[in-house]
Amino acid sequence: MSYAYTNSPARPGWIARAQSVVAWMDERGPLSWIVVMVGSFIFGGPLGLLVLGFMLITGRFRSRARREGFAACGPRMHFHASRQTGNRAFDAYKADTLARLEREQDEFEAFLGRLREARDKAEFDQYMEERSRVAAQPAERPVEHKDGAPEA
Repeated sequence: MSYAYTNSPARPGWIARAQSVVAWMDERGPLSWIVVMVGSFIFGGPLGLLVLGFMLITGRFRSRARREGFAACGPRMHFHASRQTGNRAFDAYKADTLARLEREQDEFEAFLGRLREARDKAEFDQYMEERSRVAAQPAERPVEHKDGAPEA
């Protein structure tokens, strides 16, 4: 008798089964998740809240293309902007418009940075002016009574 060694257990654990169910439902789209959520609210009550929380945390309400497309884009979303349409005039116009919008966004972000810096500098200057004004005032002496004891 010979035995073959396999890496997978004979019966997968509950985590592996849950992952396969999640993958199966992801293949069917967000509508399957909505059906499961509504069913769990009807039949399970608090279980519906758990399913809803899972859907919100993992982004199951969004379509798969949006989840994958936005994740790979970085800070700016260039997911379909670079795809050519075949119309050279439109592609040139689109490229010019996108370049202009990116330049305007960079200029606006730089403007906001300068605005924040100017506001911070004004607040700091005001603080330093108030501090120097307080430091320049002579310290008040306590008023003494006729008996020589300071007034409290």
